[in-house]
Amino acid sequence: MKRSEEAGYRDYVTARMDPLRRTAYLLCRNWHTADDLVAITLGKLYRHWHRVGDAEYLDAYVRRILVRTWLDEQGRPWRREHPTEELPELAAPPAQTVVDRAAVLDLLDSLPAGRRATVVLRVYCDLSVAETAEILGCSTGTVKSQTARGLETLRARITGLPVAD
Repeated sequence: MKRSEEAGYRDYVTARMDPLRRTAYLLCRNWHTADDLVAITLGKLYRHWHRVGDAEYLDAYVRRILVRTWLDEQGRPWRREHPTEELPELAAPPAQTVVDRAAVLDLLDSLPAGRRATVVLRVYCDLSVAETAEILGCSTGTVKSQTARGLETLRARITGLPVAD
């Protein structure tokens, strides 16, 4: 990589590190895993920087790498295991209609990976249906249905109503 390309890469990473970490955290709900996802994403970006460094939609390209990396990690068996000493207590439904940040993150964590990805990309990243579909490699109809179902599940869990899956 040429010195000017490397400087451009460094500038881009410096400017976008925090938003990438926050997006990764919303997907996986663990800062250490989020840092790993960002590191993998930036490694993949570095390998292809000579081709994409001047791309018009570079943020979308990087977001796509991040989400696909997270989805790939979800399929790994060790990510599905969570050893605990005791079984958790059943959570009582929230009593208030205003939900704090930790509760929203817990609710987001309860969604399946695909729905969580669509909700994060559509609501947090404010991407269009088409942009989200391109990042996830699926149809716009799938994005619409997964987003609707994800938001419906979140609303039902916030209000304590039964979830229709």
